[in-house]
Amino acid sequence: MNLKELARTLGLSQTTVSRALNGYPEVAEATRARVLEAARRYNYVPNARARGLATGRAMAIAHVLPISDSHELVNPVFTDFIAGASEIYLRHGYDMVLKLVADDDQESTYREIAARGTADGIIVHAPHTGDPRIALLHELRLPFVVHGRASRGRDDDYNWVDMNNLRAFAHATDFLLDLGHRRIGLINGLVSMDFARRREEGFRQALAARGIAPDETLITSGEMTEGYGHDTARAFLERPQPATAILC
Repeated sequence: MNLKELARTLGLSQTTVSRALNGYPEVAEATRARVLEAARRYNYVPNARARGLATGRAMAIAHVLPISDSHELVNPVFTDFIAGASEIYLRHGYDMVLKLVADDDQESTYREIAARGTADGIIVHAPHTGDPRIALLHELRLPFVVHGRASRGRDDDYNWVDMNNLRAFAHATDFLLDLGHRRIGLINGLVSMDFARRREEGFRQALAARGIAPDETLITSGEMTEGYGHDTARAFLERPQPATAILC
């Protein structure tokens, strides 16, 4: 069933049906509910291209990952985030655009998205300290949200979603110290990543508050993969003076 047939079935104009389906506020709620119920009953699915022309929206959100951050694809946090985002997109009629690009192609990819209007917004993943993508997206006037933070400068000049990594790792370190551990290893992410910097800062703050100097040989950074975690933890435990507890 197309839009014309759905409108004829309901005895409404195509314009009214289109506006009801696309959430225009001037449509009465009773009419909107009637249109949405009929669309479900007849399995009506709007033509994405026609809808984009009518609304000026692509009905898509883009996730652009540089090759150097491709390890994020196997990061459980990333996969959980993508799964949750997919549910929300589906609920609101949006598509997900996932692009894996060469590092040198990031700027051109964002500029192409802005020029062609292939996405209504961007999710920025794996932000680095002072991440240049933030300034670029501001310049392009592309709406975006950062999954994490890029701490060089102010955090209030862009929208971000993040946990308090500093406080979380300070609390975790305090917990291990309360249990009597003093040789605590830290298996961290890449030092260029904002979350890793905050985690290490929380770890060091908790130790310093107890007057304990960290063993620098028990602090490592790398790509957050299972292999890296396994190999590093094993190395910590096989040392002549092994770590008695590990944070990762």
